[in-house]
Amino acid sequence: VASHSDFKADPWGRLQRTADFLAATTFGPESESQRAIDLVKRVHVRVVGTADDGRPYSANDPHLLKWVHIAEVDSFLAAHKKFGEVELSDEQRDGYVLDMSRIASALGVIDPPRSVAELKEEISSYRNELRTSDAALDAAKYLLITPPLPALVRPAYQLLGAAAVSVLPIWARLPLRLPWLPLSERAIVRPAANTLTKTLRWALAPDLPY
Repeated sequence: VASHSDFKADPWGRLQRTADFLAATTFGPESESQRAIDLVKRVHVRVVGTADDGRPYSANDPHLLKWVHIAEVDSFLAAHKKFGEVELSDEQRDGYVLDMSRIASALGVIDPPRSVAELKEEISSYRNELRTSDAALDAAKYLLITPPLPALVRPAYQLLGAAAVSVLPIWARLPLRLPWLPLSERAIVRPAANTLTKTLRWALAPDLPY
């Protein structure tokens, strides 16, 4: 991302493109979903290079694609569990993982997890491969501490950032030097973030045809 993305020059455009992909593949008709997938695959063809440690990489590498997929799905489930309006049953959580596996397969992931249990197993299998880097630390600092935002909206953004960090397990926080403050998260971050997300859901809800 650091070498091939313009997320610092155009962070909101980068976020919008990701949101558009998720909306198309989650809620759109099959034709729209396939167009979004084909676009991502075309972009991934250009994302090749050599990491700082000398390893070659490609965005179309099925092993790397799987990590991105499982990290994303696990984060969405964790965020919904903490801040979602309706609690999902175990069956519904498994169903979500299964639905997302179809998108992953279309993107080139080999044998994506199809249940929460498989998802957890896959994440555990990657942990020994994970490494931090200066680019990762810089991205975390940029997104959480120095985003290009006016002072008026920074408090709300920082609250969303703290809520996002609260979703991460401790083993994922430590390499990125993110805080682990469980008491503060339960007493302050979670209630405040719940209020904020409820407000955002109300403000962004589509008009109903009454």
